[in-house]
Amino acid sequence: MAFWRRLWQRDDLPALAACTALDIGTEFAKALVFEIDDQGQGTVRGVGRKRQGLSHMQSGTVADIAAVVDNCAVALQEAEEMAGFRPTQVVIGIAGELVKGFTTTNSQERRKPDQPISEAELQKLIDAVQQEALREAERSITWETGLPHVDVRLVHAAVTSASIDGYAVTNPVGFRGRYVKIGIFDAFAPLVHLGALESVASQLDLELLEIVAEPYAVARVLGAEQVQQAGAIFIDIGGGTTDVALVRQGGIEGTRMFALGGRAFTKSIADRLDLPFPRAEALKVDYARGLPVDRRDEIEAIVTDDVTVWSAGVELVIEELSGGDLLPGRIHLCGGGSRLPEILAALEAERFWKHLPFARRPEVTIMSPDQVASIVDATKLLVDQQDVTPLGLAHQAIELQSTENPLDAALRRVLRAMKV
Repeated sequence: MAFWRRLWQRDDLPALAACTALDIGTEFAKALVFEIDDQGQGTVRGVGRKRQGLSHMQSGTVADIAAVVDNCAVALQEAEEMAGFRPTQVVIGIAGELVKGFTTTNSQERRKPDQPISEAELQKLIDAVQQEALREAERSITWETGLPHVDVRLVHAAVTSASIDGYAVTNPVGFRGRYVKIGIFDAFAPLVHLGALESVASQLDLELLEIVAEPYAVARVLGAEQVQQAGAIFIDIGGGTTDVALVRQGGIEGTRMFALGGRAFTKSIADRLDLPFPRAEALKVDYARGLPVDRRDEIEAIVTDDVTVWSAGVELVIEELSGGDLLPGRIHLCGGGSRLPEILAALEAERFWKHLPFARRPEVTIMSPDQVASIVDATKLLVDQQDVTPLGLAHQAIELQSTENPLDAALRRVLRAMKV
């Protein structure tokens, strides 16, 4: 796979000057064409989007490869014509209930604490963490699918923390100590999901630079310094799924996705008001924007009922991610579904947050494109919360070009040896 070859051979990569970010959502295929300067600053030069058909995507995953390729080609052509150039490389987001992201922390006691840690010893420690994470992902996905064995692949990995005898370090090599603790965030997905995205990139004649779990991309856009102290919960409400990421102590602890998003709200409106799906979608969008709509009271009642079910799902996911520990006091929302006023009200309601380990009522805010670190939008077309996710994917392409620290280099060598 070209993506993994590129990851393993990172030392030989030339600087990336331009790239495409492709957000293959349930409702829209979105493409961003952007440049990257010598200082690692990105500038969006072209934006394109194409609405997906009802049968093209299911719960955030590709259901019809040929149709999705056609939709992405339209979005790409629009973005490339606006930019005036065509990058050859692409970063693609991945979503879906079976995409599992979590941080695995492994603490080991060293037999010779007076000896400095070597690179070989560090790689052995990281390998133990990765093997444990892979086993956990296989168990989780196999249990959820009910199948005896599901071929699971690593989407991406990043070291989130390292400490020696409780002392945080960025490079353990050369330090002495008895207890070494390494934390690594891993995102796994079934091979069938990854294979579909690789096919899309191949048929679009683009080199796949990276596949990124979308909640991870969203959780990284604010920059480490903004969430380092207090942490945050990120919720991305797309057309087919809701993606949740928990950031604590400066690192991403885990991500979860469940198959309930904006399309489910539209379907309820269509069914209960006996309307065609496109008409129900238009009514929902106008209602979310605060515009006058027919049968407003009925729409409000339908959305309120659905959001009650949705918030129960979010509560379960956050409870699972928290592990019983205190949660950060900020919730950041993005995605087209977050426009609905009932979403914000549900997360601020006492009946929601009182059942979770919050110290106080969380501060709930809507994210905007201008908050995304390291990227500016020269097109002025990225204006609201639904544009945060594709910008997050672009941000990941830029991070991939940043200077690699020793921990990430050791992780890359372990991945090369594992050949996951």
